[in-house]
Amino acid sequence: MSSITGTTTVITNIASLVTNDPSLGDGSSLGLIQDAAVVIEGDRIAWTGDSRKAPATDNRVDAGGRAVIPGFVDSHSHLVFAGDRTQEFNARMSGRGYTAGGIRTTVAATRAASDEDLERNLTHYLHEALRQGTTTFETKSGYGLTVEDEARALRIAAAHTDEVTYLGAHIVSPDYADDPAAYVALVTGEMLDACAPYARWIDVFCEKGAFDGDQARAILTAGKAKGLHPRVHANQLSYGPGVQLAVELDAASADHCTHLTDADVDALANGGTVATLLPGAEFSTRAEWPDARRLLDAGVTVALSTDCNPGSSFTSSVPFCIALAVRDMGMTPDEALWSATAGGAAALRRTDIGRLTVGARADLALLDAPSHVHLAYRPGVPLVTGVWRRGAREV
Repeated sequence: MSSITGTTTVITNIASLVTNDPSLGDGSSLGLIQDAAVVIEGDRIAWTGDSRKAPATDNRVDAGGRAVIPGFVDSHSHLVFAGDRTQEFNARMSGRGYTAGGIRTTVAATRAASDEDLERNLTHYLHEALRQGTTTFETKSGYGLTVEDEARALRIAAAHTDEVTYLGAHIVSPDYADDPAAYVALVTGEMLDACAPYARWIDVFCEKGAFDGDQARAILTAGKAKGLHPRVHANQLSYGPGVQLAVELDAASADHCTHLTDADVDALANGGTVATLLPGAEFSTRAEWPDARRLLDAGVTVALSTDCNPGSSFTSSVPFCIALAVRDMGMTPDEALWSATAGGAAALRRTDIGRLTVGARADLALLDAPSHVHLAYRPGVPLVTGVWRRGAREV
């Protein structure tokens, strides 16, 4: 290897190192290296390999025969909100009818909250996710649905992540219930102008009861014209045009992907759009599980994320979602881990995260287990015992 300069740290005595580089280690998609070490220089990975061959460094951490994995990349969350929907969840899980406002309940609470309250709530869930191994996250607006409230949500989010998504098209604002076309005009006009400076992405909930295919195309096309790249809430509740639209517009991801035709699967397999699966939503709503096996067997790139939000998936735990994906969606433990790391990076069109190879960002998690398989094998157990983000240990 080339000489290492600057402050360096070696994590050694790693039982199993997941690199997500198939040219390394065992040659699998995870690029597993046994009895491994990894060297961090600044905020980057400088070396990986056999623990006995690790170069001298300034600092040394003994992994104690435990596994090291890339930090999780949570590419779909809704973390700028206020309040919760405990009553709604309790009623749903108790088999009782519930007629409160759903997303509109959160919209009302979010509009009423101060900037300080929203940021405090956001950072609370970010720290919660970090303790569970998440080192990169995307988050969306969508609970303001006014020009001012959407823009402030994105401004607050942008202080904490580069992966910010404008979701003014979450639902038609209650203020425009009788004139959806006027709301689409607002989302593609004044609201977009106010929000674009804070966002990298634009998203739309393309679903019956939200936005149809024509509305979604208009919204995403307007966003692209402003330099925002598309993502799509697609085919969650029913069959529809969302997946096909995502591929047509070269969206980075089509998210949910629960109800898919063969044509939808073929489109994903032959396009550049990642299918992001969100099993926390199915868990929390007792809905049909996405068929990950069908997508993987067709050659679709799959990401796995939390969809953390107060209504339908109030979890920040990627390990929990990995366990669900393995148990109920037909994924192997290897596939689920890859999808929650490298898959999430692909859904954000990033190559500097989601892997532990030379030059990649030094985002990694130490597990209190000898193998990543324990994430699904021991569900609900807090296995993450150390987290490094940009080369600095934060947990």
